[in-house]
Amino acid sequence: MSANSADPTGGSDAALVAPDAALEVVLVKAGRTKIRYPADLLHDDGTRVTVRAAWAGEGVRDFGFVRFEAGDVFIEHYWRDRWYAVKEVRDGAGTLKGWYCDITRPATVSATPSGTELVVEDLDLDLWRSADGSAVLRLDEDEFAASGLAQTAPEAASAAVAALDELEALARGGGFEALLS
Repeated sequence: MSANSADPTGGSDAALVAPDAALEVVLVKAGRTKIRYPADLLHDDGTRVTVRAAWAGEGVRDFGFVRFEAGDVFIEHYWRDRWYAVKEVRDGAGTLKGWYCDITRPATVSATPSGTELVVEDLDLDLWRSADGSAVLRLDEDEFAASGLAQTAPEAASAAVAALDELEALARGGGFEALLS
């Protein structure tokens, strides 16, 4: 299975997000909701959904190579047929900090009584690319190994690793611009 193939067991959901719908992004990890936050729809072509959201975490999150904090704005790109999400991170003044990439199952979109949910399942692997491209970091490979996904869902684990490899190649080769345009 390639990194760009939707999970045949999970299926992809091609319902378009209505432009005026109340939209919430829901990040699920290990079967539980990790975070839920409102976002503004920027684009939905049936394959990729792009939203804008303010930093939804509590307080400051300092990774050592970047800080996420109040005022930061994320332009988030989710695919219904790819195993990752790419989040452009800018500070409150609009200065690009870089791109934080989550390795996830393909995104699903569904209507709820209160609006629309965009749901992604986080598979632990992440990638960071600094604004100037000088730093490309593979993150949380230890968490991914400890998750046991390779034993419980080997096809999903293989797709996740392939997605991380693909994103790293794009980040190092300058392919993010083409991916996000």
